[in-house]
Amino acid sequence: MADIVIRKQGHAGRITLNRPQALNALTHAMCLAVDAALRGWRDDGDVALVILDAAGTRAFCAGGDIARMYATGIAGDYRYGRRFWADEYRMNARIAEYPKPVVSFLQGFTMGGGVGVGCHGSHRIVGETSQIAMPECGIGLVPDVGGSFLLARAPGRLGEYLGTTGTRMGPADAILAGFADSHVPRSAWPDLLARLAGSGDTGPIGEIATPPPKGRLAARRAVIDRHFAGRTMGDILHALRDSTDDFAAETLQALSRAAPLSAASAVEIIHRLRAAGPGLRRALDLEYRFTYRSMQHADFLEGIRAAIIDKDHTPRWRHAGVGEVPAAEVSRMLMPLGGDALTFEEPQT
Repeated sequence: MADIVIRKQGHAGRITLNRPQALNALTHAMCLAVDAALRGWRDDGDVALVILDAAGTRAFCAGGDIARMYATGIAGDYRYGRRFWADEYRMNARIAEYPKPVVSFLQGFTMGGGVGVGCHGSHRIVGETSQIAMPECGIGLVPDVGGSFLLARAPGRLGEYLGTTGTRMGPADAILAGFADSHVPRSAWPDLLARLAGSGDTGPIGEIATPPPKGRLAARRAVIDRHFAGRTMGDILHALRDSTDDFAAETLQALSRAAPLSAASAVEIIHRLRAAGPGLRRALDLEYRFTYRSMQHADFLEGIRAAIIDKDHTPRWRHAGVGEVPAAEVSRMLMPLGGDALTFEEPQT
């Protein structure tokens, strides 16, 4: 069974992630296939729009398939992971910059690499089962695949909160934070897919969309903005520790599961993007600076060991706690890569 199904249907280019047994986790080959399909359809007059969906009900895409990345990295070979990330980030940029509508259907879990595929298109559809998150800090990375771009554009300080805690967003919260656009009940998805392919027009989305079930973030905006207003992760922690409310206690517990260097770097990336005006390519460049170094100088391999390989959930991070990371170490992780910097050239054919 193919991991990804690519075809034309009516006026649509269809890309279906097809690894439901693995929650449609994204492999390097799948990234390359998505990118190639988009390049092929860019000037195809028969394709009016692109539809991204996934097999199964549990997940659109729960992240990247990192087994080989871990195996090569633990052996001291960082080339495969760096190539995977670079190709994936170029694919993320292609989706965001595509000249035709890109419609994604985000059922169940959409996390990490799934956000990079599903949350940069022009029309991002969620249903009642949708759960979207950027949990990378919990495995020693930073929110990547352009996730930092979305976080930097989120209202108030939602970006810092979502990016460091990995909090899952239901449909209303995903729309509020800018990770999705429309809520369509799952029962209406088959009809909507048929109408999109048949017409090549995105108009039916607005006709079918309904208000999502009530979320949690809107009611928490004020407290999130207050506690996450600091310039650094240390500032944020001071604000949370000085508070006695339930939100602060809950959030401190969530932050205790994050790799300290990752959380500090995530806050710095979001602040840099917000100050400069968040651009997707700028975000991907900053993310790649971190991921390029993440196996050798950060906690990625240890995070994967604890969460995926040994599953003991007791990672031994490089730093004792969130908020105890020297600013110089964050700066080193985000220094320009010179000749190894991420590029966006068209692949040679």
